[in-house]
Amino acid sequence: MGDDVVMSVKPVIPNYSGPNLTGIMPGCLLRGPGQRPQWFPEPLQEAKKIVLLLLDGLGAEQLESHRHVAPNLSSMTGGKITTIAPSTTASALTSLATGASPAEHGIVGYRMQIDSYVMNSLRWADEKGDLRRQFPPHDVQPFPPFLGSSVPVISKAELEGSGFTEAHLQGVRHHGWRVSSSIPVIIEELLNAGENFVYAYYDGIDKIAHERGFGAFYDAELRVVDALISDIISRLPSDTALYVTADHGQVHVFDNVVRLDNDVMNLVRIQSGEGRFRWLHAKSGAEHDLLAAAKQHHAQDAWVVSRDEACDQQWFGKRVTDAARKRLGDVALLPFTATSFDEPLDSGSYSLVCRHGSLTDAEID
Repeated sequence: MGDDVVMSVKPVIPNYSGPNLTGIMPGCLLRGPGQRPQWFPEPLQEAKKIVLLLLDGLGAEQLESHRHVAPNLSSMTGGKITTIAPSTTASALTSLATGASPAEHGIVGYRMQIDSYVMNSLRWADEKGDLRRQFPPHDVQPFPPFLGSSVPVISKAELEGSGFTEAHLQGVRHHGWRVSSSIPVIIEELLNAGENFVYAYYDGIDKIAHERGFGAFYDAELRVVDALISDIISRLPSDTALYVTADHGQVHVFDNVVRLDNDVMNLVRIQSGEGRFRWLHAKSGAEHDLLAAAKQHHAQDAWVVSRDEACDQQWFGKRVTDAARKRLGDVALLPFTATSFDEPLDSGSYSLVCRHGSLTDAEID
């Protein structure tokens, strides 16, 4: 990629004061019919009851390019909104549930530094095991979900009781499902029981994109989800609207994995974040040298910024708490190319084909 192209590529900064993931809960729960934000789709403006369905990993670009396999989703009214930074599940689901930015709620990434640990936020653990005793979830993330309202949450049964669930869904009423066909049935039962707001979470699209990328398997999953949408809609009363959104999009990376240059690694103490939002934590006194080295060797693939630059540009929200700031690294690398930065401790049981985390259109919208 030439220097002129690199200079023209700009990160998409989340629009926290406009159409954004953080505005969904305040718009749904604090405002009644006729009072909701103007960026809410028209069917939601007058709805007395709302069912919110979060489809993990289905960004606007992916839906647009797969309209032919998702006719029900594609025919729905609405437009793009931005997610948060980083564009990753742990941070985004917490922002959705609490209405707070990562700068406020403090779940600042997939893997984040807390004291001397680098904790996987989704597993609430490091490579040595569970960290709930060292870092109680309600202490790490203090904001109540759903603005303190008592809301029924429909998600996989095995997620109940996990550290991350305790962190972003503390105190909700869980309704677990083991097969996705149960989701529309549970929604109907809750609405018939008098619920005015129901939140449902589905992670299949994200999982298949990570494991298989875009292709036949991804198309098959979208067809299943589209049928799920149809079943939900068929069960809704006339005064109820279905709000479908996502937490982030995806980029097809496959094996385009970049290893950090030795000049950079010699200045690194630990790494956090993930492949498309990599935080480098500098050795003592090496912060400026690390930033310079990272820019020299990796600016052709990624935006390379210091922690202060990212915070000053309000990537994580308007005001970064002291607790959140301490969980960030010194230098961030966010690919704008279809690449991912390698880190051995950030590897799972298989290589991820699609990834997310960065601030490109494909991941943020």
